[in-house]
Amino acid sequence: MFTTIHSAAVLGLECTTIDVEVDIAGAWPGYHIVGLPDTAIQEAKERIRTAWKNSGLQFPNNGRVVVNLAPADIRKEGSLYDLPMAVGMYCATTKQSDIDLSDCLFVGELALDGTLRHTNGILPIAIFAAEQGYKHLFLPLVNATEAGLVEHIRIHPVASFRHVIDHIEQVSIIPPLEPSPLALDAPLLSIDGDMAYIKGQEFAKRALEIAASGAHNILLSGPPGSGKTLLARTFPSLLPSMTAKEIIEVTKIYSVAGLLPKNKPYINQRPFRSPHHSASGVALVGGGKYPKPGEISLAHRGVLFLDEFPEFPRVVLENLRQPLEDGVVTISRAQGTLSFPARFTLIASQNPCPCGYATDPEKPCVCSPEQKHRYQKKISGPLLDRIDLHVDVPRVQFEKLHTVALSESSALVRERVEAARERQRKRFASLPIATNSEMGNKEIREFCPLTDDTIELLRTATKQMGFSARSFFRIIKMARTIADLDRDDRIHPHHVAEAIQYRARAE
Repeated sequence: MFTTIHSAAVLGLECTTIDVEVDIAGAWPGYHIVGLPDTAIQEAKERIRTAWKNSGLQFPNNGRVVVNLAPADIRKEGSLYDLPMAVGMYCATTKQSDIDLSDCLFVGELALDGTLRHTNGILPIAIFAAEQGYKHLFLPLVNATEAGLVEHIRIHPVASFRHVIDHIEQVSIIPPLEPSPLALDAPLLSIDGDMAYIKGQEFAKRALEIAASGAHNILLSGPPGSGKTLLARTFPSLLPSMTAKEIIEVTKIYSVAGLLPKNKPYINQRPFRSPHHSASGVALVGGGKYPKPGEISLAHRGVLFLDEFPEFPRVVLENLRQPLEDGVVTISRAQGTLSFPARFTLIASQNPCPCGYATDPEKPCVCSPEQKHRYQKKISGPLLDRIDLHVDVPRVQFEKLHTVALSESSALVRERVEAARERQRKRFASLPIATNSEMGNKEIREFCPLTDDTIELLRTATKQMGFSARSFFRIIKMARTIADLDRDDRIHPHHVAEAIQYRARAE
């Protein structure tokens, strides 16, 4: 007999329907899987055969079994097709003609005892199934709460292959899962404590507040031990809670990458990714034979921290230029072209020279001019031009280190950041952008009105400091963020003046 079971393939963060066609004929015995399967799918033959036996079923050994994964021009990977192939074989061997699974979608990997294992990419599959009008989604029990975030589809958590067969035969119905609401009030991520315990560095803290408010990129430069890494690792404590839309976006990425925590089905804390400077370009932007998200996508709606910025290979850093501008990374391979979101806040830190003391007034620098020049040239001008705030982090003096008084806490700063972000959410409510840093020229013209004094200040600064067109518009976007922190609808000269001082280091 012939039957078709519906499943899905994950391509990047998008999905497409895969029809698992099964035909069992009374010809010479054989067992074949076609339709561009990878090794994991080919090995499903033995998993399915053994799962049938351990589920108390008789595998169809007296016929020729052919399984086709259609469409055949899409390469399939992974073990999520075990369950639909096994269900298709069962439906093809049963004598019942009233089994209708046309509105059902099946995914899951079979263990040898017939139970179902964890499967990656469940959230995008569940969203896809709901959008395509499927009424039922059968998936592993351990993935059920992850899929429960999706509405308008019945999620059936499956413990074993036998469990599915009993449901199909209506011996024991698998009840649909109750939807699980998103927890938007999760505790905010704080890597290394509170801003209150960081001594001095008021200028850098102000820059980080602006960066957090508008999702602007920032470069911290200073001698060793001045607090660059500590400031960067405390930066997440300033960020606002994630919205429901952002939670779904980030969870889809982590689901596809197989990095969802075992104790919760979704990511509701802003990511903080800090790859080592030995990371390759593929690790940073994503890729591989079957492209997977890289660090910049795993940092989506969060923070990408690149410590020792010039120590990264220049060819690796150049991969950041397009994602920093567009908020998306496109990976082209022989199998096709995939896109992953990459709307992150970049925090980079560096020493001013190889020895680190070129800007230190107390410790002499031992680097030659040529060494300094080579070190600074490791980061290209176009990449530096895409970083909004360039901040010097000087050595902290003893008087500030010794004081017992606390600085302003992260909680107080975060209140101002959240207020600024709320103004941006209202401003861009009808647009597909969330923060000031995402504005294009059209949005800048609409949402960044400038007074005559402000325009004159920008004209003078651009002529004297040689700002590029990109720098010019980034200054306006930063000034918009500073005005939001001041709860001001218009951009005034002092907002632009503060934004300009953060750009001077780059030119």
